Order: sequence, then C-alpha cells, then structure tokens
Amino acid sequence: MRPSSSNVTDIEIIEDFSATARCDEGFLRVRRLRCRNRRADGSSSSVYRVDVVDRPRLDAVSVLVYRRASDGNLEVLTRLNLRPAAYFRREQTSSMTVPDPVSYLRVEEIVAGLLEPSDKGEEGLRRRAAEEVKEEAGYAVRPEDIQLLGGAFFLAPGILSEKVFPAAVDVTGVAQGEVEGDGSPLEEGIHLQWRPVAAVLEACRRGDIADAKTEVSLTRLLARLG
Repeated sequence: MRPSSSNVTDIEIIEDFSATARCDEGFLRVRRLRCRNRRADGSSSSVYRVDVVDRPRLDAVSVLVYRRASDGNLEVLTRLNLRPAAYFRREQTSSMTVPDPVSYLRVEEIVAGLLEPSDKGEEGLRRRAAEEVKEEAGYAVRPEDIQLLGGAFFLAPGILSEKVFPAAVDVTGVAQGEVEGDGSPLEEGIHLQWRPVAAVLEACRRGDIADAKTEVSLTRLLARLG
C-alpha cells in the first residue's frame, strides 16, 4: 500500500460559469439535438429532444492490474482518485430517490486513460494500456503483456457516446517504479493499494467501489482465469 501524499479534504468551486459557457467546447461537449424516429412504413414519430455528451477523444481503455501473492491468491491494484463530478452529488440530495450518505471526494477504481487518435486497432489498445499502467501505476509492461477482456461497453448509453475497452495485465514479479501521473491538480493525493480479488469484488457488489469498469473488468478476468 502506498500512502497518500496529499491532505485534500474538499474541492472548492471558484466559479460556476455554466450559464455563459458554450456547450460545444471544453473537455465535455454537449450536442443538443431535435430528432424523430423514421419507421419502416415511411411514417415518423413526433420530434423530440436529445442531449449527447461527447469528448474530443471518444473512447477509453481500462486496465485491471493484478498479481499473484505468495499464497497463490490474486490481488488487484486500485487507485483512489479525486472525482469532482461524483463529489458534487452531495449538492443534490433533494433529487436523490435513495439517500446516499457517501462523500465521493475520491473514487476507488482501476487504471484507465483516453485513447488517442493514433491508437488504432488492437495494437493501439495494447500500446495505450501499457502506457497508462506505467503512468498511473508505475509498472513498466509491454504491449504484448496486455490481455484484452472482450468487447467495449457503454457506461451511460442514454447520454454518453464513450465506450470503454477493458484490459488486464499480470505484474507478478515486476518491480514497481515511480508513478508519473499527469501533473494536474486532479492527480493530487492519488492513493494506490493492493487488495485481495475477493475483497474488491465484494466491495463492488456492496457499492463501496462504485465504479462500473472495475466490476466489469474484474468479473471478465475471473471468468477468463476460471
């Protein structure tokens, strides 16, 4: 387990400029569309509105980093990351149908990163996955070490166009180096920890780990390993 180097206790909103910001610029881009359904008999539905959230880099890769402990059991590496969008849920308690007492200042999840335009095909996925493992977890692995865990999946297909390509890598016996990160404030206080695979899976099912890509990747890896 690697101790946190930060004592971040809160994220302060300096300005909410939503009312004056364009929806087609920034890290997330909202397309506000009017659509209608076209049917096989030539008829159409009434016109309705659709909001679609895109990112300039459309898709992402996630990587489940794991190892075999001295007793032969699997352990999984997770990261605690600052996640403002999850944290600011606390401002919307009146909209919650089920009370949520958790403060999501940090969210536990696995390594992940956006795919660049040059990351084409399986070769590109493996290369990007290996680079993210080095940057976010400190393990130097080769693209050919990366295991692709089946097809990509949507996280919120009613809103988000992004798909996540799940992968895994076995770092048993690999020495951990320096965790580089990207230098942004959101990387402050990243906390890495190794946990038994059964404990991580149970935490996902309880909702203590509320990150979908972690559970999907873990269940796919366990199915592959039998």
